[in-house]
Amino acid sequence: MNALTVNSNASWQARVAHAFSRAAPRYDALASAQRQIGQRMWDSLPDNAYNILDMGCGTGYWTQQLAKRYSRAQITGLDLAPGMLTQARQRYGVDIHWQQGDAAALPFGAYAFDLVFSNLAVQWCRDLGAVMGELYRVLTPGGQAHITTLLPGTLEEIAVAWQRPEALLQPPNQASVERAMAKSGLTINQQTATVERFYYPDLQAVMASIKGVGAQLPRPNTCLTRADIAAAKARFEQLRQPEGLPVSYHCLTLQLEKSL
Repeated sequence: MNALTVNSNASWQARVAHAFSRAAPRYDALASAQRQIGQRMWDSLPDNAYNILDMGCGTGYWTQQLAKRYSRAQITGLDLAPGMLTQARQRYGVDIHWQQGDAAALPFGAYAFDLVFSNLAVQWCRDLGAVMGELYRVLTPGGQAHITTLLPGTLEEIAVAWQRPEALLQPPNQASVERAMAKSGLTINQQTATVERFYYPDLQAVMASIKGVGAQLPRPNTCLTRADIAAAKARFEQLRQPEGLPVSYHCLTLQLEKSL
């Protein structure tokens, strides 16, 4: 990796951390889609675990749920955004260990966790191979990682409405994820690709749900006029369903294991 790549990744991480830190105070009120997606993998978690990492913990909702479910476990919540961790500490206290850090360079020793939980976080990591390698390193033999991440096609309706697909997150495709996992040495016990669709009453509600959880990074030198907004509303209205304006999340749910 050359210096230019390192600097580019550092800049990207700083932008992501800033966007999510800004979103932290209102994250939980607007994260209903993210929470419903996380619920999909809750029932697949193992019966017992003793050292657990919530990787990309945000404001700590799932971290706290893990602490309740595994009452005898040591729980760690890790996030790149300091603002998210501030909210987590305020809401859930110091019984949980809150750690700032990068999923591609986890600040923990080898064999530190027997369970890693990560809901809609790794799509923000540019080096997916490094993330999978770090998961392999920090898991104990027989340890599991339960992950949801996003695939291409996510927020496609917003791309249509604004006609600016380059402004949206461009996650890796499923084949790229599978290659990264295979290279890491992790075993895929289960993987499921689904499309989760959520509905909103109007464009304002749609954009609040996205911006409110930090999921759109600001584009420099962009100034939207009233005409731009009206045109976006008109294009989005063409997609309206009886339930409302649709927003699609193309999700990949993974259950991974480090072999004994």
